Amino acid sequence: MAIKKQFSSFEELLSTSSVPILVDFYATWCGPCQMMSPILEQVGTQMRSRIQVVKIDTDKYPGIASKYGIQSLPTLVLFKKGQPVERIEGAMQASQLMQHLNLLV
Repeated sequence: MAIKKQFSSFEELLSTSSVPILVDFYATWCGPCQMMSPILEQVGTQMRSRIQVVKIDTDKYPGIASKYGIQSLPTLVLFKKGQPVERIEGAMQASQLMQHLNLLV
């Protein structure tokens, strides 16, 4: 389940989280990104005690996307203790994503 929160910076969000953060870099015009939305809701709900899911619209925040080298959408980046530790590009099924994340968190 996605939760809307306000932060003064993306770095503040990363540094204040007690659990790893899975960031979905997406765009509203991206078809595969739209397909991933319910999958990320499901993953976020089922893994809510272990990870936090955050969505970043690359059209609204191009600086953040550029900083992390986002070139294709959707791209998921898993952050632990404020640092990117895993990158997943493209759409995938919820079961595949959860299996992959279970190895990392």
